[in-house]
Amino acid sequence: MPIYSDKVMDHFTKPRNVGEIEDADGIGEEGNPICGDMMTFYIKVKDERIEDVKFKTFGCGAAIAVSSMVSEMAKGKTLDDALKITPKLVAKQLEGLPKAKMHCSNLGAQALSSAIMNYREKKEKKMTNKTADIQKESSCCPLCAPDMQEAHLPFCKPCNVTTWTCPSCAQKVERGKSICTACGAAMRVDNLVKSPDA
Repeated sequence: MPIYSDKVMDHFTKPRNVGEIEDADGIGEEGNPICGDMMTFYIKVKDERIEDVKFKTFGCGAAIAVSSMVSEMAKGKTLDDALKITPKLVAKQLEGLPKAKMHCSNLGAQALSSAIMNYREKKEKKMTNKTADIQKESSCCPLCAPDMQEAHLPFCKPCNVTTWTCPSCAQKVERGKSICTACGAAMRVDNLVKSPDA
């Protein structure tokens, strides 16, 4: 039977930060199919710092103690510093783990790291979507935002760019273009369809 330190027993019998953050900024889950341990970490981030952290763990006493310790080590740290929490550091903070239970410290560090990566992926996606929205709103040329155009007008309403209608695909093309940017057809002046108001 493994012999645990007083620190391990303290975190096992009185685990800190147990629970779930419903509107978590990042969620990380790691498990070991051999022993059946499963850890899920939830983080709230403010100014690139872990403001709050919770965990749910299904597993042995060592797994619960590791989750509790990792949550304490992570709270208040910057994301970059939290990523530096290693299995070795966790085991040291718990004043040692039996060799057979060292995999638990791996799971704890990995679950926290997964939660941080999940937060960063969501943040990057949000920024990409925001940038795309801004570009869409600011774009008013006939081809990059055709939904902004009114078909009967010979110009882009937001920026007043005059347009021709492509004889091949009937899409609006900025006047003066030699190639239709929608279908690639040559825009010969004698072949252009003038809008009635042009």
